[in-house]
Amino acid sequence: MDIAFARLALPPRGALIFPLAEGAGLPPLALRADRATGGQLKRAIAAARFKGRKGQSVSVLAPAGLRASRVLLVGLGKAAEIDSLAVENAGGEAIAPLLASGEREAAVAAEPVKGAKLGPAEIAALFAFGARLRSYRFAKYRTKEEEEKKPTLARLVAMAADPAAARRAFAPLAAVAEGVFETRNLVSEPPNVLYPASFAAEARRLSRLGVRVEVLDRRRIERLGMGALLGVAQGSAREPRVVVMRWRGAGAGRGARPVAFIGKGVTFDTGGISIKPSAGMEDMKWDMGGAGVVTGLMKALAGRRARVDAVGVIGLVENMPSGTAQRPSDIVRTMSGQTVEVLNTDAEGRLLLADVLYYARTRFKPRFMVDLATLTGAIVVALGAEHAGLFSNDDRLVERLIAAGKATGELLWRMPLAEAYDKMLESDAADMKNIGGRDAGPITAAQFLQRFVDKTPWAHLDIAGVTWAKKDKPTVPKGATAFGVRLLDRLVAEHYEGKG
Repeated sequence: MDIAFARLALPPRGALIFPLAEGAGLPPLALRADRATGGQLKRAIAAARFKGRKGQSVSVLAPAGLRASRVLLVGLGKAAEIDSLAVENAGGEAIAPLLASGEREAAVAAEPVKGAKLGPAEIAALFAFGARLRSYRFAKYRTKEEEEKKPTLARLVAMAADPAAARRAFAPLAAVAEGVFETRNLVSEPPNVLYPASFAAEARRLSRLGVRVEVLDRRRIERLGMGALLGVAQGSAREPRVVVMRWRGAGAGRGARPVAFIGKGVTFDTGGISIKPSAGMEDMKWDMGGAGVVTGLMKALAGRRARVDAVGVIGLVENMPSGTAQRPSDIVRTMSGQTVEVLNTDAEGRLLLADVLYYARTRFKPRFMVDLATLTGAIVVALGAEHAGLFSNDDRLVERLIAAGKATGELLWRMPLAEAYDKMLESDAADMKNIGGRDAGPITAAQFLQRFVDKTPWAHLDIAGVTWAKKDKPTVPKGATAFGVRLLDRLVAEHYEGKG
């Protein structure tokens, strides 16, 4: 769906959308539309008991006196509480019923809202951003579809008194949307199409935006001594890859310390020899969700020319059962030199991340590291699909991540780390084992990862419950969510751009 900007006016065609604050009444252009229809809008408001609350909407079809085919009123909530997330969600909720409605064009009128902190240009841009996020659809493999289910809406015109200002406000948001779509596309691809080598090839495309992309093949991975990652990969016919993506937007010197993002990229996870049940195994195509988020984030940062030095490192493997697969009781040597007794080959993500975290820390000496991984089913039991689990050794980083999550609607819940949990990883045969038993699974997984970050500020996001949505949300259609792209982009924008 294309986004365009124009001055406030009654459109000659398509759907007309008015975002309204709670209890504020109709703004000037909406009043003009109401008069043209002989009061249809006010009668619809009264009949639907529309107050302008968040999530409320009312639609008037074929309004008399207007060229618009329908008018949609959508609530923003109380004026003093209108923030970017409220406007984005309103944009997504308003556009959703129009996508396959037969409409080809829609226009939203962003007029001043008395008492709101956001101006009309910002509202226009944020509304368009939310609409664009909701318009996403992964349909590249569909060859047949009922006509009424096909999307028709091709264009949204965001109208404001100063369309140039709205266009400027939208530009960085458009880049973030492209990063979100990159992640959603990667997570949605089937595993016969997306595997380590093809994922790495897709990441290479970021070089068009100025990202320096380096792909490490098996030979280089072996030379680096990434024995834990290689152990996971050894059962598959697909060769592993490690991809390094660097964005140098701060203009700092060669010795400047970047911010670092690390992603788990298991492009399909059978569990290996500790094989998973067949029911639901098809979901394991998105066990590369963390790597997908890091790739989308790097695209967003480069696309909006973020003034930050950032590095993204992703480990890409398949975890398959075969005659060469890793066995329970194998011992592997990580790049750090620490040894791990592998008691469960389905606890593979932490093995991959152990090497990639250590590599990122020792090569780039970052200011902080955030890793993302669909790491444990137990975090889904604990938090469901509403929050991702957050583990960290740094309170300031935690505060900033949680605040960014609230601002973007990508919510985090801090989980504990403690020495008592660490003892659950003690092995009789190696420096540690890769599982801690049935209890506290997400915590012992994080404790395992912490052994490879040393004193670097670090956060681990367990996104197993939030990577794939089973139902629509305002700006997230059912399917791949790209949870983490907007959150981490917000973290960078608010705290790390243009700063040493």
